[in-house]
Amino acid sequence: MENNENLQFETVIRPKNRWFDLKIGELLKYRDLVIMFVRRNYSTLYKQTILGPAWIIITEIVTTVIYTVIFGNIADIGTDGVPTFLFYLAGNTVWAFFSKCFINTSNTFTSNAGIFGKVYFPRLVMPISVVITQLIAFFIQFVMFIGFLVYYVQKGSVRPDYASLPLFFALLIIMGVMSLGFGIITSSLTTKYRDLTVLLTFGITVWMYITPIVYPMSLVPDRWRIVFLLNPMSSVVEAFRSIFLGVGEINAAYLCYSAGVALFAFLLGAVLFNKVEKTFMDTV
Repeated sequence: MENNENLQFETVIRPKNRWFDLKIGELLKYRDLVIMFVRRNYSTLYKQTILGPAWIIITEIVTTVIYTVIFGNIADIGTDGVPTFLFYLAGNTVWAFFSKCFINTSNTFTSNAGIFGKVYFPRLVMPISVVITQLIAFFIQFVMFIGFLVYYVQKGSVRPDYASLPLFFALLIIMGVMSLGFGIITSSLTTKYRDLTVLLTFGITVWMYITPIVYPMSLVPDRWRIVFLLNPMSSVVEAFRSIFLGVGEINAAYLCYSAGVALFAFLLGAVLFNKVEKTFMDTV
């Protein structure tokens, strides 16, 4: 009989004792599982649908048209000289990515309790796969946005800031990390406090209206401007519009603040996630 001391195990499951025990190496090892969950997410969303991923484009166009009619035509809210449709399309493209990442990662524990209770894998695989899934959806929306942008650029209606284009990738990272951080914080808390699932939808709606999605920051009175800029998504949306539409401003200080909030949310989320992961099957 072979001596147990000579046995070598490929995977050893140990209890987590450290606050920031993220095990990045283990996450990389399970990258194939991440890809599998991304595929699962898409097949779940568009299974037995006729148009499939085309719904990503349709919903954004319909939402943008509604905003254009209500806020642009009826409420007559200014858009700093940018064509109304393009202005709202830019805001929707950014907000859809952030909000969907936030909402879907917030359901990590409650939606996947059945899987978590049967097999071991790094639990962060699940929210990371959600962010990647929404990133793919974002690029589909972004391609559509670029198509409309090219049309308006050729008409001379907008002038993008091409020199600032590299900043776009930094904005994606900030939004992805921020939504992941706030999402796993909420997911960790909802295992015990289910009221947060009801509050989440309402909170996301309120958050959208204090973010310059349906109005430019230039319309915010000076005495309230600092309050709106303390919203970490405000500077991101303003920077996105500045890059592609040539309006708004790129404020380095507030973008650094947004990046700091994103990092803090992710680290706090990692602490809560690791703590709840040990016992969530008893409370979920």
